Amino acid sequence: MTERLMLLDTASLYYRAFYGVPDRRASPGAPPNNAVRGLLDMVATLLTTYRPTHLAACWDNDWRPAFRVEAIPTYKAHRAVEGRPDVEDTPEALVPQVPVIVEVLAALGLPRLGADGYEADDVIGTLVHRHRGRGPVDVVTGDRDLFQLVDDEASVRVLYTARGGVRDPDVVTQSFLRNKYDIDTGPAYADMATLRGDTSDGLPGVAGIGEKTAAALINRYGGLAALRAALAEGDPHLKGARRARLEEASDYLDVAPKVVAVATDCPIEETDLSLPEAVAHPDLLLDLVDSHDLRSPVNRVLAALQVAID
Repeated sequence: MTERLMLLDTASLYYRAFYGVPDRRASPGAPPNNAVRGLLDMVATLLTTYRPTHLAACWDNDWRPAFRVEAIPTYKAHRAVEGRPDVEDTPEALVPQVPVIVEVLAALGLPRLGADGYEADDVIGTLVHRHRGRGPVDVVTGDRDLFQLVDDEASVRVLYTARGGVRDPDVVTQSFLRNKYDIDTGPAYADMATLRGDTSDGLPGVAGIGEKTAAALINRYGGLAALRAALAEGDPHLKGARRARLEEASDYLDVAPKVVAVATDCPIEETDLSLPEAVAHPDLLLDLVDSHDLRSPVNRVLAALQVAID
């Protein structure tokens, strides 16, 4: 049977749930649960709509990896707690929900994978690389960085949740990239994004080069490396202010590709990502349902998985 793998950019989804799902606790003293409830509802919807055979909840073991910060010190710096550059500034009511999400996934038997020193994006990139040839892959995220993994030949697409959520995501294929960005492939998107930069990640890009210009340059030269080679060789088409801006950004362009590119070789053990055929830890799941008022969303996930608590 062909494997249909679904990879969740978990933090992207639970942040969306936290901000999008109302806090409807029965009493102020009850533990917050809107991110947990929202994530579980998303998982149920995704399982029902796309019917994957395999799934992994991919995790940020390190939200700001050292190898990226060493290359570009501003990488995600604006998201850190003031005076603590290694700690992400997380909403107070979300903090206690993250370990509950970990426990719920474990209780259900849904695999959660992370790698020390790497972000969830890198885990996703590694799993996409390993899965090649086994069947289609759906990457679920609200992060455009993962568009670089889109590959029609390998049946890798992104379900982009930033606008329509998991119920109506943008289905990102190479055709989508072509229509939206005038870019033909995932790797070309990464090259374009390097030139453009991304303020949300603290990547400055090349001053004066926006998305359209970046795409035109990548299309003309076939890639960032070829563009830089043409610049070094004095290509007459690269002149004036554009040449000056690219030359001024030389140090940035030396290191930015390794920051933008997701890893494909994270140290992740081979794991069975098949959907569970039974609840892994029924007692723990029932405790979490009772202590965090999760009966409805857990039941929806169980129905989508077609399993029951024994």
